[in-house]
Amino acid sequence: MALYATGVVTCALFVAMMVYMVHFARNNKIEMFDNSYNQYSYRLAREYLRGSILSSDGEVLAYSTGDDAGSQTRVYPYANMFAHGVGYSTHGRMGVESLANYYLLNCHTGLSDVARSEAGDEGPLTADSVITTFDVKLQQVAYDSLGVYRGAVVITEVKTGRVLAMVSKPDFDPNNIEQLWDELISDKKNSNLLNRVTQGLYPPGSTFKIITTLEYLRENGNSVAGYHYYCNGSFTYGDTTIKCYHGTVHGSVDFTKAFAKSCNSSFANVGAGLDPASFSRTLDDLLFDAKLPCDLPTSVSTTAVDAEVDSHNLMQASIGQGQDAMSPLHLNMITCAIANGGTLMKPIFIDRVESASGSTVTRFNPEKYGQLMSTEESAALTELMEEVVRSGTGTRLRSELYDAAGKTGSAEFNNYSKDDSHAWFTGFAPSEDPQIAVTIIIEGAGSGGEYAVPIAKRMFDRYFESVKQE
Repeated sequence: MALYATGVVTCALFVAMMVYMVHFARNNKIEMFDNSYNQYSYRLAREYLRGSILSSDGEVLAYSTGDDAGSQTRVYPYANMFAHGVGYSTHGRMGVESLANYYLLNCHTGLSDVARSEAGDEGPLTADSVITTFDVKLQQVAYDSLGVYRGAVVITEVKTGRVLAMVSKPDFDPNNIEQLWDELISDKKNSNLLNRVTQGLYPPGSTFKIITTLEYLRENGNSVAGYHYYCNGSFTYGDTTIKCYHGTVHGSVDFTKAFAKSCNSSFANVGAGLDPASFSRTLDDLLFDAKLPCDLPTSVSTTAVDAEVDSHNLMQASIGQGQDAMSPLHLNMITCAIANGGTLMKPIFIDRVESASGSTVTRFNPEKYGQLMSTEESAALTELMEEVVRSGTGTRLRSELYDAAGKTGSAEFNNYSKDDSHAWFTGFAPSEDPQIAVTIIIEGAGSGGEYAVPIAKRMFDRYFESVKQE
């Protein structure tokens, strides 16, 4: 009897193990395929030409050539322009080349094509094509507008999370990755390989006042009514003095004007009165100190705020300085959530996979991550961000084509010179029915309103001019 029971248990364990292995393989097939120990991917790379990568509007962003799949050449027609978004497929992989590696090595062509290829009647078969969410026209404007500056631009579709454009500079030409590799990995100063959109970490400056404001709303019944402050250019609390940008005196301000004019003194005053424990929970809600829900490698945004934070760090954090550090993508995601009634959609970079015949192999549908804030909170933040464009630091964004909402930032990054600052802008349009969100950082440029906003306007203008023509 004991032997029978042991046999039954052993069989049950064996069946459970097989079920688990099938389940694991089915749900982790891409990770298993891309594992460096899996030789199957190398075999496919020798059998098929790597599939093409296309933009959402049908432009070819990457393709392979060669009479023999084992000695193929990868070509990137737009060179540097899509360097970080499309990436490269040798020396490891980056961007969509990495995200879509499984699909770019698998082939769903017809049996007749396979037979002709094996008979030598045709060249090697080409694997499936990947259609991205990138828009070439928007990417071109973003790339050209950033010009010679270091920095990053990301443009996202608010309601879907589709990333329409993603530019990081300095960049590189993926067509020459073999020749440039040693130089690129040894140049720590320029960090050309770093995707500044997803992995760059910067002090957010006054764009962080969006987050400080959200906490203020939560502690004050979702209202800014009744707030008043007189700005004489600085605010001192304890041993800490916070000054407005370039010592500007804003005079008498309510909360709306303080936000629109980006008054550091007023927001240091706000920050000094916030509940650290509650502020810390709000930052947790907004994915600080957490991995972002994104398929590309991302950096973790940080802040000094916790339940025990001292007044100095709390005030510095409230204006986006001190130990605050964010990636442009993270700020863009928070901006999208505000524009989308508080709901965050996961950023997506691939729309679908197609076979050589044009049939859809796989489609990547928009995916909701979660509710970062209430609809009431997002509406209140939208009103304040609209005022930035109407009468504040973002007036250069005013347009007859659309009404926009946004926030500028001028983030100090040099402890020895208060004149050194990164120029930030993040915002969305149209404010009454948001379609796209734009986030920009220009390293060391100065004022966000002066440098980042005009670049943002070019992005919005290009998008809404295209919509108007359709």
